[in-house]
Amino acid sequence: MTRQSNPTTSEANGRLWGARAQDWADVAEAVHRPFYEAVLSKTGVKSGTSYLDVGCGSGMAAQMAGTLGAEVTGVDAAADLLQIANSRSPEAKFHCGDLESLPFSDNTFDVVTGFNSFQYAGNPEVALSEARRVSKDDGWVAVVVWGEPDGMEAAEVVGALKPFMPTPPPGAPGPFALSNEDALRRFATNAGLNPTDIFDVECPFHYPNESIAVRGLSSSGVAVKAAEFSGHEAIEDAYKRVATKFLQPDGSVKINARFRCMLARSLT
Repeated sequence: MTRQSNPTTSEANGRLWGARAQDWADVAEAVHRPFYEAVLSKTGVKSGTSYLDVGCGSGMAAQMAGTLGAEVTGVDAAADLLQIANSRSPEAKFHCGDLESLPFSDNTFDVVTGFNSFQYAGNPEVALSEARRVSKDDGWVAVVVWGEPDGMEAAEVVGALKPFMPTPPPGAPGPFALSNEDALRRFATNAGLNPTDIFDVECPFHYPNESIAVRGLSSSGVAVKAAEFSGHEAIEDAYKRVATKFLQPDGSVKINARFRCMLARSLT
């Protein structure tokens, strides 16, 4: 197949997601543990599994896979996040690069995961096609995206940034573009994959206090982009308002969230 890449997108994402890498690793990433656990379990990651995490970030999922005995590889655009991932899993192999042009041979991995990552690629379908290409014919490709926004408290967190972002180009997909099951299935089949299982995982965003909640929420690449456009103070104030709304009697902040997980295999 012809590989495509978008270095500009890769470089931009690397800068944005790496800007607050330590905050992401220390605070934000941990709330995703439930869907990491679910996907690693359902795809049968174990001793000897050749495992690739695309958009691996600071490497929590990679570390978990390594603990299960997998042979771990990760790819991400953010060098600062990869530095943390490598410190967590020094035995793993991490690469800084573009999801649309993976530096691996065809039919290499038993399991390839993309945890909330494919939609940030310059061309998501090409990125998913690359994941399919490097997965074994009988291997798994797992895609995790936001769940349906209706009735989900975390949708308010996502929406809090909208007034502070640049106006998106016409037709640009929103953060929940792949949350719909039909859209997610089309995304898979267009990349040459057969979706076999789609399920939701509850992942409450639970932080010890308001300050830590704001620190974690502000560490995503999307929040960093909004801060560059509207100023850090505006973004922190927006997140403080959200955190206050979900303040618990013990002073912690708990925001209900769910993610949609799809497991797929190659059509060929």
